[in-house]
Amino acid sequence: MRVVLQRVNDASVSVKGQIIGKINHGIVLLVGFTKGDTSAQIDYLVHKIVNARIFEDSEGKMNLNLKQIHGQILSISQFTLYAETRKGNRPSFTQAQKPEMALINYDEFNKKLREQGVIVETGKFGADMKVQLVNDGPVTIIYEESAVEKK
Repeated sequence: MRVVLQRVNDASVSVKGQIIGKINHGIVLLVGFTKGDTSAQIDYLVHKIVNARIFEDSEGKMNLNLKQIHGQILSISQFTLYAETRKGNRPSFTQAQKPEMALINYDEFNKKLREQGVIVETGKFGADMKVQLVNDGPVTIIYEESAVEKK
């Protein structure tokens, strides 16, 4: 599972010209799943993301987490995070989880984020989406948790 986190002042996602998700201060998450991803990866990353100390305190240091600043999440599914680009010029997406399973995992991920007491807006899984955001900082962090044992 890969998540690209961007700290934002505001963000929105639209489908066919209609805004379907919008947040104020918080984070945008681009979320991708690969073969073998399960609830274990979801639980780990939900914990890491909600507790990430990436927001500034009164002294300007990144010491506060999303809940402490009452921030919101805009979660966008993005299978292209698993693009294989080593061969040729056309990316391959064979490492992305099959859509049926990825949708189940994406829904579980967003549900578990909400269970942490965070407002979560989402895009539409599998749709052609337009995402607009004002990156704050900029702060961009990539999280990855693999079902494969690390060496």
